[in-house]
Amino acid sequence: MDEQTRTEIEAQAFRTLVAHLRERTDVQNLDLMELAGFCRNCLSKWYRAAAEERGVEMDYETAREIVYGMPYSEWKARYQTERQADNADTRS
Repeated sequence: MDEQTRTEIEAQAFRTLVAHLRERTDVQNLDLMELAGFCRNCLSKWYRAAAEERGVEMDYETAREIVYGMPYSEWKARYQTERQADNADTRS
């Protein structure tokens, strides 16, 4: 596989992942961190770092908006839920 094709495939996979995360607003970032070791915020940081490696200045909030599909504050107000106490936390 040539480099251009690999880059295009990786870009499409990234776009598909971002679209999936935007649709799955029921999945909280803490759930992602616990299960996968990364979350939407991590992905935003990686996006920003990749942009800056290529000389594109980008602040964290802009990168978050790209990943979340809206300003983070709006996403948080719409979709973030309170963390439920684990069963272990409720034991005496």
